Amino acid sequence: MERIKIAQLGIGHNHGEEKMKAFRKYPEIFDVVGVCEPDPVWLERRKDLPGYEGLPFLTKEELFSIPGLQAISVEADVKDLDAAALECIERGYHIHMDKPGGENFREFEHLMTLAKKKRRVVQMGYMYRYNPAIRYALDLAIEGKLGEIFEIDTQMSTGHPLEFRQWLSSFSCGTMYIFGCHLLDMIFQVLGPNYQKLTPYLRKTRPEEVDLLDNALAVVEYPKATCTVRTTSVEVNGFGRRQLVICGTEGTVEVKPLEGPPTISVSFAKDNPPPWNDAKQFVEVPKMTGRYDIMVQDFAAYIRDEKRNPFDYDYEIALQKATLAACGLPTD
Repeated sequence: MERIKIAQLGIGHNHGEEKMKAFRKYPEIFDVVGVCEPDPVWLERRKDLPGYEGLPFLTKEELFSIPGLQAISVEADVKDLDAAALECIERGYHIHMDKPGGENFREFEHLMTLAKKKRRVVQMGYMYRYNPAIRYALDLAIEGKLGEIFEIDTQMSTGHPLEFRQWLSSFSCGTMYIFGCHLLDMIFQVLGPNYQKLTPYLRKTRPEEVDLLDNALAVVEYPKATCTVRTTSVEVNGFGRRQLVICGTEGTVEVKPLEGPPTISVSFAKDNPPPWNDAKQFVEVPKMTGRYDIMVQDFAAYIRDEKRNPFDYDYEIALQKATLAACGLPTD
């Protein structure tokens, strides 16, 4: 089968190098032809990373002139993602676009609508969609094995160094913007995007140090369920408390932490657990071989029309809209 000719636009995203490693891991699927970073600051800072070794660095004109180029992995700095992705769609390329979309909802909606019209694949870079532990928990709920879902509790926090928190402060909505999108994605996969109400609670813990909304909570309400999305960048051992808990009338599943490696526990009503004791059972799932391996293989399958992308244009638009609402930003 003919390989998919692909290039990367931007190296400013924190996941960019690892994505490139994933594409290069499958030379039988992808013909990686080069990298482009228009920003000289990012170019100088990251061009010598191991993931880009041996690849030509191209100008935009050179990249868009490559004969037979089919797809572009958009890994620009977060603030530039929408504009870079839109240019690729306008030129007719399939794209893998890292997350999150931009802070301007209408711009993100426009690029997705255009991609749908031009029948171009857009795969968003939500890596937790491919995490075996999280996938196990979500599938239990989706398949009805937990009964009717009435609560989902999600948390994604870290104790970030000052330099990273200063970078986060470049976004008007801070920590929730970068991390809350992952958690909302988990909730939407189980309960769908048609929630009744979303209420954000945004706080600055150290404004004298950096002007950043670094402690955030969003409550998402459904007719029969309440969900919480909590993110902070100042929690000691926050990584260890990253979690997904899904509660239904027939069972509960918990993943904590979300990575590194995660611990998964379940409890089912059919086992008649005692009401005053912890009756959870621990579950093992296959270990993740590579954070982005299945993701990039799926991208190829979507391009070749061998597989349908379950996260379609309308889903991604709804997710981005909810993310911005959780950040207290306008979505009209």
